[in-house]
Amino acid sequence: MNLRYKLFTAFLGLIIIPLFILGMIMFFVTYNSIEKKYSQQSEYSLKAISYSISSVFKDMDNVTDNGIATSVFHMALSADDPSTQDLTDAEQLSLNASQRNFRSLLYNHPSISYAFLYNFNGKGSSEIVSVFNKENFRTLPYDKFKGSELYQEVMKLNGVPKWLAPHEYPELTGTEAVFTQIRLIKELSFFQNIGILVVQIKNWEFESIFRNLKIGGTDQKVSFMLVNDDGMILLDPDRKLDGQDFRDFTTKDITFKPGFQSFKTQFDGSKSILSVYHLKDYPWSLVSVTSWGSLSREVTVFARWFVIVMFLCLLGAVIFNLFFMNRITGGIAVIVRFMRRVEDGDLTTRVEEKGNDEMTLLARGFNDLMDKINTLFSRVHVEQQRKNQAEMRVLQAQIKPHFLFNTLESINVLAVQNEGRKVSEMVYRLASILRISIQDRDEITLEEEIKHLRNYLDIQKFRFEDLFDYELEVPVELLGCGILKLTLQPLVENSIQHGFEGIGYKGLLSVKVWETQGNLILRIQDNGIGMTPSQLSMFQYMVNDTAEQKPEGKPGQGIHLERRGLGVRSVADRIRIEYGDLYGIFICASPGEGTIIQCVIPKYGQGEDHYAKSIIG
Repeated sequence: MNLRYKLFTAFLGLIIIPLFILGMIMFFVTYNSIEKKYSQQSEYSLKAISYSISSVFKDMDNVTDNGIATSVFHMALSADDPSTQDLTDAEQLSLNASQRNFRSLLYNHPSISYAFLYNFNGKGSSEIVSVFNKENFRTLPYDKFKGSELYQEVMKLNGVPKWLAPHEYPELTGTEAVFTQIRLIKELSFFQNIGILVVQIKNWEFESIFRNLKIGGTDQKVSFMLVNDDGMILLDPDRKLDGQDFRDFTTKDITFKPGFQSFKTQFDGSKSILSVYHLKDYPWSLVSVTSWGSLSREVTVFARWFVIVMFLCLLGAVIFNLFFMNRITGGIAVIVRFMRRVEDGDLTTRVEEKGNDEMTLLARGFNDLMDKINTLFSRVHVEQQRKNQAEMRVLQAQIKPHFLFNTLESINVLAVQNEGRKVSEMVYRLASILRISIQDRDEITLEEEIKHLRNYLDIQKFRFEDLFDYELEVPVELLGCGILKLTLQPLVENSIQHGFEGIGYKGLLSVKVWETQGNLILRIQDNGIGMTPSQLSMFQYMVNDTAEQKPEGKPGQGIHLERRGLGVRSVADRIRIEYGDLYGIFICASPGEGTIIQCVIPKYGQGEDHYAKSIIG
């Protein structure tokens, strides 16, 4: 991963992603906090509604208590014709003082819808005594009411008021959304049960309670309802869900138990918060349903702004990466690219200097460094060339006396034997060899090197006529290739002098040349005595002459080592100096099996600047 992507990844990993995670944590914490705080607020509101409803019930209990205390209901039940005791229709002057006071009390509580009495002692039409008329309402006959469970419950309460919610007993209270009080009436002197009072109050007072008390702001969608313990919706101020089962609208299994509970769930197909508060002393629960969408609108707006800010931050990061970081990383990438060109050997490359920041200073420092390196390389190159030339002259000086000594020794032998023709031939061929050797050229063609080698082999054949035969196999198309002079002759000389020494058969010397992968392969192979591994170890590249000194305690061995290894090592060192470490000679030998010397040099024309030279330079 390059520097640009690393910086961008670091910017994302250290700034954008932590900011996003922090925002998500704040978002969820805020959501949970909203639910928790709203649950607390709804608990207070439902308790206030419960208190208001209980106040209405208690106020009506006081009204009926006053009627009992003033014997208004007792007088109505014990009258000669109880069916005519409608206090709302009677003339004010025909009423006694208690009746007038109770009538005033009724009119001071206009929420009463109607009221009537079941007369225990009445017969026929006198079983139901009307106290407060209601149009289009037919009272449940006493006989049917007496057979209901509600009658038994009222009798057990023994005068304590029993409140009925809407839709609980529609056959008694009707289908309107009103609350009804039922209580037993006693005769105060003997506490004898004389009847049952049924009082129904109008629902507008409850609607005003729900309408005037809201939870939260005015933009929140909140609805209230009254539900009994069986789950039936008794009162819905919006008149939409009256009489229906509350569980049909929610997926959560709700148990209406004492106390307060609040949870988030689906209600009527939308996500909502349900808060349930069970009324004390009544088998009902107040329920508030608040739309979660309206409740979390502010958080949603915050989330949208957060997403916008995150997008802008990400966009800023991209722009920052494209312009500012690209300026830095791009400049570094350019310098790295130029450094790789330097690694490939291009020391002339330079970085363009523009701007006035640290990147410009870095580019200027790179250019100054390359100038100094070029100057140093030029100086080293010149010194290396001089050193190489001096070393090659020393090596050639070592070869020439060695060769001349052996050749002159052979001519001397022939002269002693009065072999004039052979002496003449040898002198001619020696002259040809010396002509090439003394030329002020280090490089000749392969054709000249083969001619030089053939003259040398013919001289050796004159000396050792029955010792060996030779064969040369050189393709014509390779004769124009360049080669260092005196490359093959020292190698062949080593094979003749040491490979055929003391053999009892006629030796064979083979010289072959071929091309492979842009290189020339020169192989000198003999069927002589070969070499042992210890003898092979003497041939080392670039060793000092002191390494060839006579080992202590072994007199005479130093001369033998010098004579065996000098020619081969000199050729190897010259090739390495001229062409580099990729080229040289390779020796393969085994005792009694002969020796193979293979020389590898680059293929190039005479005078042509070859690739190996450019590497050395």
